[in-house]
Amino acid sequence: MAVLINEQIKADEVVLTGLSGENLGVVSKSEALAMARSKGVDLVCTSLMSSPPPCSLVAKGKGKAFAQKKAAASKTNNGRAAGNSGKEKVKELRFTAHIEDHDYDTKLRQADKQLRSGKPVQLVVKASGAKEAPVAKAVLERLLGDLKEVGVKETGIQTGGKGSQVKLNPR
Repeated sequence: MAVLINEQIKADEVVLTGLSGENLGVVSKSEALAMARSKGVDLVCTSLMSSPPPCSLVAKGKGKAFAQKKAAASKTNNGRAAGNSGKEKVKELRFTAHIEDHDYDTKLRQADKQLRSGKPVQLVVKASGAKEAPVAKAVLERLLGDLKEVGVKETGIQTGGKGSQVKLNPR
């Protein structure tokens, strides 16, 4: 397994975990590196399979051992979690890149209601072509701004060829 440490990490945003295991949320890579330098520790990417990748602050020189330990733990957890079908479903709300104001307001209310009831929401904006991807991302950024009081990003904005998506957890 490849271990990426500090400047080797290529992602713009990372899901950051602090020295004592506390979740620090989605932050920019530069912010995470600045935190690591100020505390005299390394920033270690623990998995390359998600976007944004999960990263942890780890004592200097302990990065490789930490990543191997984390990989071994996730292998054993994945085996146990396979039988767990009681996982909560995430409500997915779909938008188009050129959504009308009334439709936007309706979906915004639905997302707000879900988040206030303590349930996560997956916001998906479909674009009819790759040229509309920036418009789709702009719609998501507007939604994030409107929902910032009730929800917090679990993932960064993930942009694909024909759209963008982001997952919000309740505050």
